[in-house]
Amino acid sequence: MVTTRLYSKGSLKTTDFPVEKISDHIGEKDCTVWADFISPTEEDLAVIEEELSLHPLAVEDAVHEHQRPKLDRYDTHLFLAAYAVKLDEKTGELSKTEVKAFITERALITVHGPEFDMDKVVARWDNVSDLAKHGVSFLLWGLLDEVVDGHFEVVEQLDTAMETLEDALFDDRPRDKEVQRRSFEFRKSLVELRRVVLPMREVVNTVLRRDLNAFDPEMQPYFQDVYDHVLRATESTESLRDLVSTILETNLSIQSNRMNLIMKKVTSWAAIIAIPTAITGFFGQNLKFLGYGTVWGVWFSLGLMAAVSIALYLSFKKRDWI
Repeated sequence: MVTTRLYSKGSLKTTDFPVEKISDHIGEKDCTVWADFISPTEEDLAVIEEELSLHPLAVEDAVHEHQRPKLDRYDTHLFLAAYAVKLDEKTGELSKTEVKAFITERALITVHGPEFDMDKVVARWDNVSDLAKHGVSFLLWGLLDEVVDGHFEVVEQLDTAMETLEDALFDDRPRDKEVQRRSFEFRKSLVELRRVVLPMREVVNTVLRRDLNAFDPEMQPYFQDVYDHVLRATESTESLRDLVSTILETNLSIQSNRMNLIMKKVTSWAAIIAIPTAITGFFGQNLKFLGYGTVWGVWFSLGLMAAVSIALYLSFKKRDWI
């Protein structure tokens, strides 16, 4: 499936025209073309490769998955590879969708899978249509801004999830398994997110380079804003990685402290129970003891057991051992 748009003198002129017409339109003055391909093959891109003189290596990267986020420079165009991300808040799993683009002086060709919602990018373009006069720079800014905003949105979702995890960490009812499982899920997602977000600094920084002479200087403040969002997302990702490690360590410490408290209580009760056992065991020997063979001797032994047990209980209670 291919979607096309033609901008002329800063306004949308026509849509859904044949790909074969792209070379004709970009030859017109003040015209900019956008074409969008969903999961194309090399054969599907053959026409556009010829129309725009795209480099074979760039076309190969466009149809093959698992590219590193990058912005490659060729003689006739630039090639962008980036990732859009989404977070499943229930499972903590991060899903990634590759978004690629060929960038020429008069055309932006995007390539992606069906998972990526290009309608949001189009809506962003339509909402700021007054910037369309900047041509390809405007189209590329809208694409990068949507992708980077998606990164930042996932960071905020993870931040909120971490707060919930912290509450579970100090819950009166132990939730150790849940905390440990969620912590490992978030840690895995943060590792994946870092691999996506960190290289975007280099990508946007390359766009900002003035010696590239590929983008309208008037769009520099907008690309700088995208770069600021990339930096914030990167810093937040690093902070969240440290936080999830801290949560894991704290959870282990809490488990250890809880185990020590349990052992302290069990030991205290064992000491109390040992007193009656010791007294009855000693009195049960075949020897005469104080009150042997008398009724008061029975009451004496019972009173001794009660008194010592109560004394130990009060002593342990005062020390917060029970």
